[in-house]
Amino acid sequence: MERVAAAAVLDALGRVTGWSEGARTLTGRTAAQVVGRPAADLLAEAVPAAVLAARAGTVALRHADGRRTEIALTASPVLGADGETTGYVLTADPPRTPGTGLAEQAFQQASMSMSVFDVQQRYLRVNDAVCRAAGLPEESLRGRFFLDTVEDLPHTRGFLSHLRQVVETGRPTRYESFTGAPALSREHAWSIEMWPLRDPGGELTAVALAAFDSTEQYLARLRLALLNEAATSIGTTLDVVRTAEEVVELIVPRYADFASVDLLDWVLSAEELPGLPQGDIVLRRVAHGSANEGTPEAAVPIGETEVHLEWSPPARALREGRAVVSQAGEREFRRWVQERNARAPEGRRYRQGVHSMIAVPLRARGVLLGVAVGVRMRHPDDYASDDTVFAEELGSRAAVCIDNARRFARERSTALALQHSLLPSGLPGQAAVEVAHRYLPCGSVAGIGGDWFDVIPLSGSRVALVVGDVVGHGIRSSATMGRLRTAVRTLADVDLPPDELLTHLDDLVTHLAADGSGEEVAELGATCLYAVYDPVSRRLALAAAGHPAPAVVLPGGEAALVPMTAGPPLGVGGLPFEATELDLPEGAVVALYTDGLIEDRDRDVDRATEEMCRALSAPADSLEDLGDNVLKAVLPEQPSDDVALLLARTRALGGDRVATWDVPPDPAEVAYFRQAATERLADWGLDEAAFVTELVVSELVTNAIRYGESPIQLRLIRDRALICEVSDGSSTSPHLRRAHAFDEGGRGLLLVAQLTQRWGSRQTGSGKTIWAEQPLPQGPLPVSDP
Repeated sequence: MERVAAAAVLDALGRVTGWSEGARTLTGRTAAQVVGRPAADLLAEAVPAAVLAARAGTVALRHADGRRTEIALTASPVLGADGETTGYVLTADPPRTPGTGLAEQAFQQASMSMSVFDVQQRYLRVNDAVCRAAGLPEESLRGRFFLDTVEDLPHTRGFLSHLRQVVETGRPTRYESFTGAPALSREHAWSIEMWPLRDPGGELTAVALAAFDSTEQYLARLRLALLNEAATSIGTTLDVVRTAEEVVELIVPRYADFASVDLLDWVLSAEELPGLPQGDIVLRRVAHGSANEGTPEAAVPIGETEVHLEWSPPARALREGRAVVSQAGEREFRRWVQERNARAPEGRRYRQGVHSMIAVPLRARGVLLGVAVGVRMRHPDDYASDDTVFAEELGSRAAVCIDNARRFARERSTALALQHSLLPSGLPGQAAVEVAHRYLPCGSVAGIGGDWFDVIPLSGSRVALVVGDVVGHGIRSSATMGRLRTAVRTLADVDLPPDELLTHLDDLVTHLAADGSGEEVAELGATCLYAVYDPVSRRLALAAAGHPAPAVVLPGGEAALVPMTAGPPLGVGGLPFEATELDLPEGAVVALYTDGLIEDRDRDVDRATEEMCRALSAPADSLEDLGDNVLKAVLPEQPSDDVALLLARTRALGGDRVATWDVPPDPAEVAYFRQAATERLADWGLDEAAFVTELVVSELVTNAIRYGESPIQLRLIRDRALICEVSDGSSTSPHLRRAHAFDEGGRGLLLVAQLTQRWGSRQTGSGKTIWAEQPLPQGPLPVSDP
């Protein structure tokens, strides 16, 4: 078909002086109707300034039937003889008929939204995809300003800004947007590309764009981002309940409008796992959350049991070991919602609009721990197959974190039980000191440490006070602590001085480290403080192996650290330990503690030590109260290490309870000392113990005179037991042996062992002391508090 060009001629004043047949076809007006009239009468709106300046562009005309018609118009000046412009020739191509040509068909039928705007951001062309999204035909959009066709929202203003940017820069642009459209039920993600259109002369005349619906890719990226976030936001603590709460916080409201995590009871109790029950499954609600404040739609409160009926999606997910999706309209879904409403009718109105749910089993290392449930109400999309893959991956990561927390809780519980079984549950009776103790296991992820303490009765009414700390945490440290505590008790039974005891203990730790793998050496390192208090001499002897010095509070005074040299930690080997001795009055308080009391990565040690001394100096009603006051004043809210605190208030055995005699090395004097001991027992009202005491004194003094060296001393101590001690200048220790039938001697110590409660010997700085204890007939005598 022959194309007829539309042309018109204007004079210098803008009046129409010529009109072609193509112009009549385009506008529906004849030459008689327009020639001689101003061209402005034909316009539907004023010609844009940019078009006037360029003498080319889109102009809106009013058709004879009243409708608006936009045409691409070009104005060519008509020159007179002197070169002046005497008028213009306007030419325009008639509008093309849609659907002509492959290019037009490709544009119109493209699956992506495509459109063309003029430089004033008015629609020139749109394809069918744009019409479907806008819910309007192309005729309703053509020629209209973009903002006149949409709501004035941030994303629409952003779209307009990009259109203008292309016009101003002449360069294409690409960006992404997540917006809705009038005819779409929900928001979509769009990948939008805009590029300039130019005429043959290179002039920018329009902007074309294509918008690709990338919603699926966008949602996939969101799911991937959630999985990446799960790696850092789930499992920040080794607490089962907190881990479940982190799962809920992650997915609400981005992935679900309501979410819950229910676990099997054995997971929370850190016990061995039972088999998964058949039929209805009973779980414990540990966490839930909602887009509604307070989670009013929850049918089960936190901490209560949730019974998932056999047919319910959560029960199916647990039995089948996979994510189960259920949608509104399905029978099981309706039954599940009805069961929720019947169980908690007060939350019924908050469940309005629920249309989709997904139940995901929480499985880690082949073990089922519980189930997580996500429900959508406000979210417009149902859960789909892509969501099941994502949910199972998220559930797997969450289950591993929950299982790690469960395993930590179980190991912590085991270590704590082991440690409690190894630590003294009740301190042995003794009269040398009044004691109070505190032990606080830390709550950090490192686990239970190896802090320990002990009070060990020694011969001669003395008492040993011990605190120690094994490097590391967990069951291994607790077990090592138990070995060290046993070793200290064994060495204390030998009655070694503090520095010698630590030397033997150091050798033991070194051997343990050498016998183990290199992985265990660090666990076997330890610190220890060993102190011995004698209530007769009122002297405290102590030595330390890499351990903080104790604090002493004199009656009516302030607490101060004991000036002493702390030797190397146990296990270093080859270095000496130094003993320190000091005299203490009756009523002095000695505080032994582990480094967890004063050391922390966020605290200054010197300042914490000052706070401890200040708390120890403050008045307290009892030693127990003093221990509580120290912990409250010094410890942070969440200690990062175990803390052991042992407080001992000294007592004294005065001269009225101790009798001492110097013994000359003459066997004839033995009878005198038997009589002297008998008389002292009579003064103490212990006549019933006289017979045994005479035999013990006779045998021990006789052995000292016969086999020992001067000086020889006899001492009786009336304490919780009656103690008989004989000291001499020889370091040779006695041995209990069985005498043969015709032996004249060798039965003395055997007789002593049979008649007394216990006996033994200890080395002293000038020799040795052999001692024997017998219970008092009337039981332990009361000891007055200072």
